[in-house]
Amino acid sequence: MLHTMEITTSKRDELRDITREVISYVKKSGVQNGIIVVYCPHTTAGIAINENADPDVKHDVLMRLDEVFPWEHPNYRHAEGNTAAHLKSITAGPSQSIIIHEGALLLGRWQGIYFCEFDGPRRRQCYLKIVEG
Repeated sequence: MLHTMEITTSKRDELRDITREVISYVKKSGVQNGIIVVYCPHTTAGIAINENADPDVKHDVLMRLDEVFPWEHPNYRHAEGNTAAHLKSITAGPSQSIIIHEGALLLGRWQGIYFCEFDGPRRRQCYLKIVEG
Protein backbone atom coordinates (compact mmCIF):
# COMPACT_ATOMS: atom_id res chain seq x y z
CA MET A 1 0.00 0.00 0.00
CA LEU A 2 1.47 3.32 -1.07
CA HIS A 3 -0.27 6.62 -0.56
CA THR A 4 0.80 10.02 -1.87
CA MET A 5 -0.04 12.93 0.40
CA GLU A 6 -0.15 16.38 -1.20
CA ILE A 7 1.13 19.18 1.04
CA THR A 8 1.02 22.91 0.36
CA THR A 9 3.30 25.03 2.49
CA SER A 10 2.93 28.77 3.01
CA LYS A 11 6.31 29.89 4.40
CA ARG A 12 9.97 29.43 3.61
CA ASP A 13 10.48 27.54 6.87
CA GLU A 14 7.52 25.67 8.30
CA LEU A 15 6.89 22.65 10.50
CA ARG A 16 3.53 21.33 9.35
CA ASP A 17 1.84 18.82 11.66
CA ILE A 18 0.67 15.88 9.50
CA THR A 19 -0.15 13.52 12.36
CA ARG A 20 -3.92 13.51 11.76
CA GLU A 21 -3.48 12.73 8.07
CA VAL A 22 -1.15 9.82 8.85
CA ILE A 23 -3.52 8.46 11.52
CA SER A 24 -6.43 8.76 9.08
CA TYR A 25 -4.56 6.77 6.44
CA VAL A 26 -3.70 4.02 8.93
CA LYS A 27 -7.35 3.77 10.02
CA LYS A 28 -8.56 3.60 6.40
CA SER A 29 -6.02 0.88 5.63
CA GLY A 30 -7.42 -1.42 8.29
CA VAL A 31 -3.92 -2.56 9.19
CA GLN A 32 -3.73 -3.58 12.83
CA ASN A 33 -0.02 -4.28 13.22
CA GLY A 34 2.99 -3.21 11.22
CA ILE A 35 5.02 -0.13 10.42
CA ILE A 36 4.23 3.00 8.47
CA VAL A 37 7.06 4.80 6.74
CA VAL A 38 6.52 8.51 6.15
CA TYR A 39 8.94 9.56 3.40
CA CYS A 40 9.76 12.93 1.85
CA PRO A 41 11.30 12.82 -1.67
CA HIS A 42 12.57 16.42 -1.57
CA THR A 43 16.11 17.65 -0.92
CA THR A 44 14.99 20.82 0.86
CA ALA A 45 12.34 19.31 3.14
CA GLY A 46 12.16 16.47 5.64
CA ILE A 47 10.12 14.49 8.14
CA ALA A 48 10.46 14.73 11.91
CA ILE A 49 8.76 13.49 15.04
CA ASN A 50 8.67 15.95 17.91
CA GLU A 51 6.45 17.64 20.46
CA ASN A 52 3.06 18.78 19.23
CA ALA A 53 1.55 20.11 22.47
CA ASP A 54 3.27 23.49 22.72
CA PRO A 55 3.44 25.55 19.49
CA ASP A 56 6.45 27.42 20.86
CA VAL A 57 8.55 24.30 20.24
CA LYS A 58 8.09 24.71 16.47
CA HIS A 59 9.14 28.36 16.76
CA ASP A 60 12.20 27.48 18.82
CA VAL A 61 13.30 24.66 16.50
CA LEU A 62 13.02 26.86 13.39
CA MET A 63 14.77 29.75 15.15
CA ARG A 64 17.68 27.56 16.18
CA LEU A 65 17.99 25.94 12.75
CA ASP A 66 18.20 29.44 11.25
CA GLU A 67 20.99 30.29 13.69
CA VAL A 68 22.94 27.12 12.89
CA PHE A 69 22.24 27.26 9.16
CA PRO A 70 21.79 30.92 8.12
CA TRP A 71 20.09 31.53 4.79
CA GLU A 72 23.01 33.62 3.59
CA HIS A 73 26.67 32.79 4.14
CA PRO A 74 29.65 34.23 2.25
CA ASN A 75 31.13 30.78 1.55
CA TYR A 76 28.02 29.07 0.16
CA ARG A 77 28.56 28.04 -3.49
CA HIS A 78 25.24 26.43 -4.47
CA ALA A 79 23.90 28.48 -7.38
CA GLU A 80 20.23 28.21 -6.36
CA GLY A 81 20.95 30.06 -3.12
CA ASN A 82 19.19 27.55 -0.89
CA THR A 83 22.11 25.80 0.78
CA ALA A 84 20.61 26.42 4.22
CA ALA A 85 17.49 24.49 3.16
CA HIS A 86 19.61 21.51 2.09
CA LEU A 87 21.49 21.53 5.39
CA LYS A 88 18.25 21.70 7.40
CA SER A 89 16.82 18.85 5.32
CA ILE A 90 19.85 16.69 6.07
CA THR A 91 19.39 17.46 9.77
CA ALA A 92 15.69 16.53 9.78
CA GLY A 93 16.13 13.49 7.58
CA PRO A 94 13.92 12.23 4.76
CA SER A 95 11.74 9.76 6.67
CA GLN A 96 10.34 8.39 9.90
CA SER A 97 9.09 4.90 10.67
CA ILE A 98 6.28 4.52 13.20
CA ILE A 99 5.00 1.27 14.68
CA ILE A 100 1.33 0.45 14.17
CA HIS A 101 -0.03 -1.57 17.09
CA GLU A 102 -3.65 -2.66 17.33
CA GLY A 103 -4.60 -0.18 14.61
CA ALA A 104 -2.97 2.85 16.24
CA LEU A 105 0.33 4.67 15.86
CA LEU A 106 2.71 4.14 18.75
CA LEU A 107 3.58 7.78 19.29
CA GLY A 108 4.46 9.21 22.67
CA ARG A 109 1.93 11.35 24.50
CA TRP A 110 3.39 14.64 23.23
CA GLN A 111 4.70 13.46 19.86
CA GLY A 112 3.50 14.54 16.45
CA ILE A 113 4.70 13.89 12.90
CA TYR A 114 5.92 16.94 11.01
CA PHE A 115 6.54 17.74 7.38
CA CYS A 116 9.51 20.11 7.59
CA GLU A 117 9.55 22.73 4.85
CA PHE A 118 12.83 24.60 4.46
CA ASP A 119 12.49 26.16 0.98
CA GLY A 120 8.86 27.17 0.61
CA PRO A 121 6.27 28.07 -0.07
CA ARG A 122 5.73 25.09 -2.34
CA ARG A 123 3.48 22.23 -3.30
CA ARG A 124 5.08 19.04 -2.04
CA GLN A 125 4.47 15.34 -1.84
CA CYS A 126 4.98 12.96 1.01
CA TYR A 127 4.67 9.18 0.67
CA LEU A 128 3.11 6.84 3.20
CA LYS A 129 3.94 3.14 3.00
CA ILE A 130 2.49 0.56 5.36
CA VAL A 131 4.26 -2.73 5.89
CA GLU A 132 2.04 -5.24 7.67
CA GLY A 133 3.47 -7.59 10.21
